[in-house]
Amino acid sequence: MDIIISSNTSKPIYEQITMQIKALIMSGELLNGAPLPSMRALAKSIHVSVITVQKAYEDLQRDGFIETTVGRGTFVASQNKDFIQEEQQRMAEEHLQLAAEIGRINGIPVEKLVELLKLFYQGED
Repeated sequence: MDIIISSNTSKPIYEQITMQIKALIMSGELLNGAPLPSMRALAKSIHVSVITVQKAYEDLQRDGFIETTVGRGTFVASQNKDFIQEEQQRMAEEHLQLAAEIGRINGIPVEKLVELLKLFYQGED
């Protein structure tokens, strides 16, 4: 599992870890039941504090992405397609909200934004 920490972002390190593990799970790269490294092992491999990884794992567990069993370790939680789709939709909504704000601030008509979204959705450049 490759986690890359960037110092060129305002996102906290634990959020970067959380987002990357979520992306690996949602893409199917990490399958249901797959083991994750221990907090200590992951912290050592990406050169961050164990407390930082602990915060990321807590968030992932709270959101239903991972399960931790004392004495066994941490594993990718059994996911259902509805849950994954809901998470993907939430991410799309965040991007659309940003696009709407940019359009509103810069006077781009909503019709133009809708037209662009349709082009991107259909895969045309």
